Amino acid sequence: MSTTSRGRSQDRARVAAGQDNEVRYEAKKEEVSKEALKGAVRKAGNSRKKVEAELGRK
Repeated sequence: MSTTSRGRSQDRARVAAGQDNEVRYEAKKEEVSKEALKGAVRKAGNSRKKVEAELGRK
């Protein structure tokens, strides 16, 4: 795991649905709307692999 500029751990295996920049990035990467991504996070949890599977991509 890498650390942020504030010295906190950064976990790339998870989607931080509360951070707009991360939602925007992941939605663009998956080619879905921000709302669809947030719905997938609500349904599958914040694991990046589970969210991608929920959106139909593995």
